[in-house]
Amino acid sequence: MQILTVCGAGVGTSEILRVTAQRALQRLGIEAVVTATDAEHVAALADDAQVILATSEKIASIGRTYAQVIVVDNILDQAEVEAKLADALD
Repeated sequence: MQILTVCGAGVGTSEILRVTAQRALQRLGIEAVVTATDAEHVAALADDAQVILATSEKIASIGRTYAQVIVVDNILDQAEVEAKLADALD
């Protein structure tokens, strides 16, 4: 499974969200490759992704995709990310 985390530059927010998602997936017992990317390159990577995690500010930059898009309100909230991934992947 491929999961993308998205932010404006692909460095700060998306990297924090990537780590948070990896921890959540580990706790859920789900294996996945989680890749941090920027808003500019998300379209090129989205074709292979099953899930895209992003803050509400970056949803518009994702464009059309077959991946399930999950809006994360607080990228540091482990419980939020874990619950949203569990719901999406259940």
